[in-house]
Amino acid sequence: MRISALLALLLAVPALHAGFLNSDDSSETKVKCVYSGTDGHCVEPILKSDHELVITVTGQGVAPSVTASPAQAYALAKRAAMVDGYRLIAERVKGVQVEGQDTIKNMMLQQSTTRTSVEALVRGANVMNTTFKEGLCEVEMEISLSYSRVLR
Repeated sequence: MRISALLALLLAVPALHAGFLNSDDSSETKVKCVYSGTDGHCVEPILKSDHELVITVTGQGVAPSVTASPAQAYALAKRAAMVDGYRLIAERVKGVQVEGQDTIKNMMLQQSTTRTSVEALVRGANVMNTTFKEGLCEVEMEISLSYSRVLR
């Protein structure tokens, strides 16, 4: 486990220094997403020392079917959506560890399991918008990362 953490650190530091944004344009200091080609897939920019990186996610939470009141249903769904938003931020910033195991017998797949995990401290995320409709709460969250904040 320590080796993988050290490897992740060694790979992350050069990425922080490599840069992605053009340094000639100093007027634009916030970047939400850079699109590559016509496929519409988002390519995440690398954090550069003189820029701020803004990550926006939408967390979702469902109200339990049995609650004491509609207010309790809303509060629980909102909390679940916020926790999902924090998880999404952690996944985007730190990445996801994936472990998989397949059991094969007589050249046929018997069982397949996959576990994912992420571990991070998320500080400074802001709730930008909250919607609640038909028991589903969606919370749009945003976090601004700067080079100095990452090195804290």
